[in-house]
Amino acid sequence: MAIASPGFRSRFSGQYDPRGRHKRSRRAMGEMNVTPFIDVLLVLLVMLILAVPIKPHVTQVDLPGETIDPPFAVLAENTVAISEADELSWNGAPLTRDQLAAQVAAAAASEDEPLLRFEPAALASYDTSARTLTLIKDAGAKRFAFIGNHRHRDWD
Repeated sequence: MAIASPGFRSRFSGQYDPRGRHKRSRRAMGEMNVTPFIDVLLVLLVMLILAVPIKPHVTQVDLPGETIDPPFAVLAENTVAISEADELSWNGAPLTRDQLAAQVAAAAASEDEPLLRFEPAALASYDTSARTLTLIKDAGAKRFAFIGNHRHRDWD
């Protein structure tokens, strides 16, 4: 003997439809389905976030620079030479890589920047020449020229 509760409907009652349709009133649904609308808005928001470039916040602060005392005099035109033994020289005076960096930085910091002329020997190593060019560029030299190339145009 089964006891029926007041809220329990038997599947054999008049309200049950075996195809899954329950009998409801025939009124139209009054709510709009906003899920697709929200999905489209979220996609547009993500696209907007990805499209806007990120601006880095940079604060320029001019700090007092330290004075650079070059080991040699800076002329209007200066020659940086590399010998066949890979030794550096500034206007004919030998110097080290650190001294050359200080010398080029002092030349680049002057108001009327002098011309730096680069003259490697024919048998100077490519590695030393490339490192010297990088050192000159990193020191901030803007006026730069290669000289002595005319001596190497003939391969005889």
